Amino acid sequence: MDLGLSGKACAVTGASRGIGREVARRLCGEGADVMLVARSEDALAEAAAQCAEVGGRAETLALDVTDLDAGERLAAAAHRSFGKLDVLVNNAGTSSRVSLEETSDEEWQAAWELNVMAPLRAMRAAVPGMAERGWGRIVNLSSSAGKRPSAQMPAYSVAKAAELSLSRLFADRYAADGVLVNAVCPGPTKSELWMEAGGLLDQSREREGHASREEALEAAAAGRPIDRLAEVDEIADAIVFLCSERASYVAGAAWSVDGGTVQVII
Repeated sequence: MDLGLSGKACAVTGASRGIGREVARRLCGEGADVMLVARSEDALAEAAAQCAEVGGRAETLALDVTDLDAGERLAAAAHRSFGKLDVLVNNAGTSSRVSLEETSDEEWQAAWELNVMAPLRAMRAAVPGMAERGWGRIVNLSSSAGKRPSAQMPAYSVAKAAELSLSRLFADRYAADGVLVNAVCPGPTKSELWMEAGGLLDQSREREGHASREEALEAAAAGRPIDRLAEVDEIADAIVFLCSERASYVAGAAWSVDGGTVQVII
């Protein structure tokens, strides 16, 4: 299927690893020009090299998306490199397992800045040019925890729910201008966030008393009707579709890509 992304100018935040890196790689594979955005220059260079192997054009921007001017800098960098910005994927994010009682004010504020204010600023900078040209795609990475709060990730859950509301607001405002804004809500995924040493899998094992990482992984998988965690490419496929010409009648959606974790019909 031709997704109509050849020659489109894209920016992906959190693109140095995990879901973001795979989204950038797949966009490049579709012939798009992609700005990979993350904090680490070395990790970005490695990710961009992987993207270059499949086609398209990969550029990098070392940036902390929570900076007050990050949205403006991202849009400016895309225009310098590509002359425009057609597609924005707000993927940057992180989480850790902390109980409601243990969550500090600083952790609540950090989750808000990363998951709400950062995508808000990026969208405010990107949307005017998209609307002027009459075509744009924005995909915000929320979470199944944004639909069904996790007791072990309270600040993350609340911020991701707010991100869904933010996405809907922008979708309603700009759909008639050809700018289609949607969200994707993954469940637990075998990315570095979960699988690397000290990540969410190890945190789950410690907090829930599992004897091994394998036992913790089985327990996490058992919480989904599909009985396993997602692979990174399964999440990336949904995101890239929403970035494409083929998703021309999808606006304001909050797609669950969670193996059936959140058992609702909307």
